Amino acid sequence: MASELCKTISVARLEKHKNLFLNYRNLQHFPLELLKDEGLQYLERLYMKRNSLTTLVQYLHSNNIVVVPEAIGSLVKLQCLDLSDNALEIVCPEIGRLRALRHLRLANNQLQFLPPEVGDLKELQTLDISTNRLLTLPERLHLCLSLQYLTVDRNRLWCVPRHLCQLPSLNELSMAGNRLAFLPLDLGRSRELQYVYVDNNIHLKGLPSFLYNKVIGCSGCGAPIQVSEVKLLSFSSGQLTVFLPAEVKAIGTEKDHILPLQELAMRTLHHTYHASLKDLDFLSPVSLPRSLLELLHCPLGHCHRCSEPMFTIVYPKLFPLRETPMAGLHQGRTTVSFVAYCCSTQCLQTFDLLS
Repeated sequence: MASELCKTISVARLEKHKNLFLNYRNLQHFPLELLKDEGLQYLERLYMKRNSLTTLVQYLHSNNIVVVPEAIGSLVKLQCLDLSDNALEIVCPEIGRLRALRHLRLANNQLQFLPPEVGDLKELQTLDISTNRLLTLPERLHLCLSLQYLTVDRNRLWCVPRHLCQLPSLNELSMAGNRLAFLPLDLGRSRELQYVYVDNNIHLKGLPSFLYNKVIGCSGCGAPIQVSEVKLLSFSSGQLTVFLPAEVKAIGTEKDHILPLQELAMRTLHHTYHASLKDLDFLSPVSLPRSLLELLHCPLGHCHRCSEPMFTIVYPKLFPLRETPMAGLHQGRTTVSFVAYCCSTQCLQTFDLLS
C-alpha cells in the first residue's frame, strides 16, 4: 500500500496534476510525501475521505529527517480539501496558509476545536465540520469574508459567536443537532443569509425576528425544561419562556423608560467613535476595559426596530411561531417563538413582526 501511495503521489507530482484522489486507503497519517520537494504546487483539489487520519500533519523524526507542519503551506494553489470520514482530532494552525482554499470538508471526525487560523482563509466558500465534537466555533471565523455555506450539524455547540453575524456572504447556516439554547441577536440581519437550520436543539426556544420570512428549520426545538436547569438569563411572556445570550446583562420592559448609565455610555461612545472602531486601540485600555472595547467593535446586537446598537440591555418581545402565517410550514413540529430584541420601550411598543 505504501509503495502504491508513493507511486500515485509521484505521478501526480511529475504530471503536475490539479486533482489528487486518496480516498478509501486506510491511511492513519497524513502522507508526508505530499509535502516533500516541489511539483504539487499545482494541486487544487485533494480528496482523502474514508481513511483513519488522526492529525492533519504530524512531525516525523527519523534520523536527520524532520518534516514540520508549516510545509503544508506549500500547497499554495489548493482549492478543495476533503478529509471527511476520518478520525481527525487536530487540525494544525498551518491550514491558515492555504490562502487559495475554497472548500474545506472535515465532516465525521473527532475534532473538539478549530484553530483560529481558519479565519485567514479569505477565499473559503464552503466549510463542513458536521458530526464532530465541537463545543464552540472560533470567533475569527467571521473573517472568512467569502464563506457562503457553513455546516456544523451534530456537534456539541452550546453557543454561537455573535461575530458570526458579520459574515457578509453567508447564505446558508446549518447547526442542527447541537445543544444550543439561544442564538445571536443579529442572526438573520444580513440579507445574504436566507437558509438557517437549527432542528433538534431541544433547549432552543427563541429565534431572532430577523429570521422571519427566511427558510428556517426548527423541528424538535423548544422541548419543556425547567428554567433552573439552564443557568442563563430567561424572559417569560405568559406561558412562553426563552433563553437569552449569555452576554445580555439586563432585560428591559415597557415600564423601564430610562436606560442604565452603562448602556447610555456605550451607545454614546459607539456613535462618537464609530469611524475608528476597526482599531480596538483607538481608546486607551486605561479608560475602558478590553472587554468593553471589543463590545464596541461588535455590539451585542442591533435593535430589530430601528437598528440602534445594543450593548448590555435588550427589550424583548415574543411572537409564537404557531400564531404566525409560517405555522403551516412547520405543522406543529416546533414550539419556538420569534423574539424581537429592541433598544427601548418605544421600539418595543411599536415593533410589528408582520409589517
